Amino acid sequence: MNSFFEQVYEIVAQIPCGKVVSYGQIGQMLGHPRAARQVGWAMRRCPENLPWQRVVMADGSITGGDFADMRRFLLENEGVSFLPDGRVDMKACRWSGAAGADTD
Repeated sequence: MNSFFEQVYEIVAQIPCGKVVSYGQIGQMLGHPRAARQVGWAMRRCPENLPWQRVVMADGSITGGDFADMRRFLLENEGVSFLPDGRVDMKACRWSGAAGADTD
C-alpha cells in the first residue's frame, strides 16, 4: 500500500467522535499542504474500520456520492452540528489534530 495512504489512515483513525477534518487539513498535517486531492484518493480506498465519514470538504460540504446521505446520518448520530444549508459547522466541529492544523 502507498505509504502516503497509510499516513492518511493513521490520522483518520485519530479523529474523535463528533469531530471532522477536511481533506486539505489532512494534507497539511502530513506536511503536504496542496495534497487534498491525494487525500481524497486515499479516502476512496479507506479501510472500513476507520471513521471515513469524519472527512469532509473544507467548507463543510459532504462528499461521497451514493454514500453522502449515510455520511450525514452517521455524523448527526455523533453529534456533529450542521449549518442551515446542510454543510457541517466547521467552526464548531473541526478537529485540530496532533499537528494543530486548522486551515486548508
